[in-house]
Amino acid sequence: MIIDVHGHVTAPPHLYAYKAGLVSHRGAHGRGGPPITDEQITTSLKRHLDLLESVGTDLQFISPRPFQMMHSEKPEAIVHYWNEAVNDVIAREVKMHPDLFRGIAGLPQCAGVSTANCVDELERCVKELGFIGALINPDPGEGDGLAPPMGDEYWYPLYEKAVELDVPLLVHSAGCKSARETYGAHFITEESIFILTLLNSTVFDDFPNLKIVVGHGGGSIPFQIGRWRAGRWRGQGKQGESFDESLRRLYFDTVLYNQESLELLFKIVGPDRCLFGTERPGTGDVMNPDTGLWQDDLKPVIEAIDWLDDKDRKLIFEDNAKSLFKLGL
Repeated sequence: MIIDVHGHVTAPPHLYAYKAGLVSHRGAHGRGGPPITDEQITTSLKRHLDLLESVGTDLQFISPRPFQMMHSEKPEAIVHYWNEAVNDVIAREVKMHPDLFRGIAGLPQCAGVSTANCVDELERCVKELGFIGALINPDPGEGDGLAPPMGDEYWYPLYEKAVELDVPLLVHSAGCKSARETYGAHFITEESIFILTLLNSTVFDDFPNLKIVVGHGGGSIPFQIGRWRAGRWRGQGKQGESFDESLRRLYFDTVLYNQESLELLFKIVGPDRCLFGTERPGTGDVMNPDTGLWQDDLKPVIEAIDWLDDKDRKLIFEDNAKSLFKLGL
């Protein structure tokens, strides 16, 4: 079974027109999602479904498009309205395709506001909509540089609720308003900062059952690990375990679009900490002109790594996801 843990919603344009209205009137018209029909959802999903079928994906977890989550917008109310509307569309798509999709919630994180503002929506998505996890954005200010580090107690209300509900959090940055980097580059920056600040904190002492999946192969961390090992040996950060041991407290998806990077990830953290993900359709939804292959068709890329055995591949493609997300399949 091929389980893709990193996918994003494909929605009708009506949803994004609703977002434009929220930004324009700043919540003056109140809460109320857009009137979207099942037929409109079916039309918007056609290519998405065809792409998954073409690469043999059996199950995909879908979440909001991260760069669309507008966590830095004001007032806070419109961040709530928007994320609720997107989660409702995801829930409808899961209901329409229960054998193919599972829901990952978007949270109404808002810059400068306690993460306690997220727990009601997380609980709604898990208990009422049947979602199996949620995205967490390390930088709700979307490039303002003001978010507390991930070991700060600012994040504890969200960690506590995730543990209570027993659902994993998928680390994925969102938009970026800084002119210094694109949102795509910002994803890698923030996922890297997340790992370093979390692993040098007491979060896993305080929440030993917290389950975290880091998107895009852990940002830059596995590929710069010599620096972080050296820092730990010099006495920097959390002591009592090696950096490699700390790193294996986390899980990582495989949204890396080349074999060399995937091999390094598997060697550094181990196949038992990696979950298959493609983000298809997303950034990698492009044909490689040198090979004629889709960049996000990662199953054959992983299968081509000859030092992985059948047990390793099964862990990556399905078993880790089944266990971590308690799929019951």
